[in-house]
Amino acid sequence: MTKTAFITPDFMLHNEVARTLYHEYAKSQPIFDYHNHLSPKDIAEDRQFENITQLWIEGDHYKWRAMRANGIDEKYISGDATDYEKFMKWAATIPYTLRNPLYHWTHLELKNYFGIDDLLNEETADAIYHQCNELLNKPEFSVRNLLRKMNVKMVGTTDDPTDDLRYHKQLREEDFDIAVLPSFRPDKATEIEKGSLFANWIQKLEKTVGFEIKTFEKLIQGLQMRHDYFHENGCRISDHGHASFYAETYTVDEIDTILAKGINVTSLTEIEINKYKSAVLFEIAKMNHKRNWVQQFHIGAIRNNNTKMMNLFGPDQGFDSLGDLNTANAMSAFFGRLSESDSLTKTIVYNLNPKDSEMFASMAANFNDGSTPGKMQYGAAWWFLDQKDGMEKQLNVLSNFGLLSRFVGMLTDSRSFLSFPRHEYFRRILCNTLGDEVEKGELPNDMKLIGDLVKVICYKNAKGYFNIPIKE
Repeated sequence: MTKTAFITPDFMLHNEVARTLYHEYAKSQPIFDYHNHLSPKDIAEDRQFENITQLWIEGDHYKWRAMRANGIDEKYISGDATDYEKFMKWAATIPYTLRNPLYHWTHLELKNYFGIDDLLNEETADAIYHQCNELLNKPEFSVRNLLRKMNVKMVGTTDDPTDDLRYHKQLREEDFDIAVLPSFRPDKATEIEKGSLFANWIQKLEKTVGFEIKTFEKLIQGLQMRHDYFHENGCRISDHGHASFYAETYTVDEIDTILAKGINVTSLTEIEINKYKSAVLFEIAKMNHKRNWVQQFHIGAIRNNNTKMMNLFGPDQGFDSLGDLNTANAMSAFFGRLSESDSLTKTIVYNLNPKDSEMFASMAANFNDGSTPGKMQYGAAWWFLDQKDGMEKQLNVLSNFGLLSRFVGMLTDSRSFLSFPRHEYFRRILCNTLGDEVEKGELPNDMKLIGDLVKVICYKNAKGYFNIPIKE
């Protein structure tokens, strides 16, 4: 194979200050990955992946979307082609991903985990496939060792309230050296518009808590029990993914009636759906405040847009996109209601539509109250914005409307154990942004001042903000 040094030590670092910031301040910082979708089962069982396709391509919607755009048949994406065939089709797609973040991520991951400098393409694919697989068969490439390899100190998984958390328990009992903690993701409790899926989930919650749920009071009682259970098992973060914020006025009697309709799979009006979501989210937010948890709101996705493909392959197969709702008033009312009742906990907000960036950052800042540094966070560039341009804009918006120095930094939001170089990607972008402004005289040429800023954003702010014990 022809060696091509694309990922060099100074990749994306375009001036001397940036290089110094990255190599002396950012590079060695541990990783606090407070939000991802990794499998706790794979970590607890220390899974050894059979091949690079299973580890790298399986379930990766970013790659699937690129392959579909490149004209690859679904057989080689989510279909029944062999793992080798799927990898070869992915490799054939890579040259067409130039300027897509996938091109950078792919080669960072090959470099960091496998020491591969070659550009992935049809000519190099076979050798890279076998080289990766040979390494994956070695004990040092088990899931736990992949995490250690990237200096990961905390993994925050995403878990349904009905989950028994058996794998998190196992890891705590083993005193595993990396904190693997659950996050409370109660979206299914709010998705009353999903008909039988919602009704079936309520039945699952009933079995979990051991009593019948027919009223709003009983629903909140059940969710509180699960919230308590998660807290007992190390959870300190809740996570919420919605199209918008919800802050309708309601009465308990109204919600009882709406819940009964949902359980019986009866049609609901839009206002009924929004009232129900408002009520449940408000009560969960109060639970978060009582326990001093951090709550996250991922807002703005429209999911499963391609009905034909959803019917063929099921939901969550990579057919999601940016939404375009006006969320400002509801966001203001939701946080205002919590603030008025002294029930607003530490909060991170993420927008998916870039038109909302300034609004999200400025609105969140309205509800800082001096109780905690950086209490209301404008979160990292998320999903479709999780790329060079999006990260740079997020840093600029946060700096313009808040305090960059209090930012809790990057996360992977990923299902892949090879995704942790995204932290490196962010760190390089952060250092290059700051270095460029130092070079221009827009920031002081004080390496300790700027270097300390880099260090806290990369790790220390998150460690302090989430208040989770970490083994150093």
